[in-house]
Amino acid sequence: MKILFVCLGNICRSPAAEAIFHKKIQDLSEQPTVYESAATSNHHNDEPADERMRAALAGYGYETISRSRQVCRDDFQTFDLILAMDQQNYRSLIRSKPEDSLSKIKLICEYSDMEYTEVPDPYYGGSEGFDIVIKILENCIDRIINEHFNQ
Repeated sequence: MKILFVCLGNICRSPAAEAIFHKKIQDLSEQPTVYESAATSNHHNDEPADERMRAALAGYGYETISRSRQVCRDDFQTFDLILAMDQQNYRSLIRSKPEDSLSKIKLICEYSDMEYTEVPDPYYGGSEGFDIVIKILENCIDRIINEHFNQ
């Protein structure tokens, strides 16, 4: 299975999801061949993750490994599962999806058993917002791994 994590700028939520996923799959016997993160906008193209998110992730033992990029047409052919962080990005992905795409587009919180239906954007808030995002993503990613890789 090939997975793409998507948020608006690809500097907070989606690179965090990619970093968390990267660490959590290390011990699996069946690992996805491709997993990445991307943005629905090009505002931060080729930038590393936000320094506040990198610091928050490091506090949980995660390391970001990607640079921001925008979702492209090929992503809809490459990835089996495209996971949006919120409704705005979900709608943008649905609008961009080519008719011949076989990718499934879902909200990542469809995998959560927490009260969140979206992963809130921590960009304009304080440090506690980054911690909340990490906790939500850990919950979602644990459930993604259990559903798709622990069978």
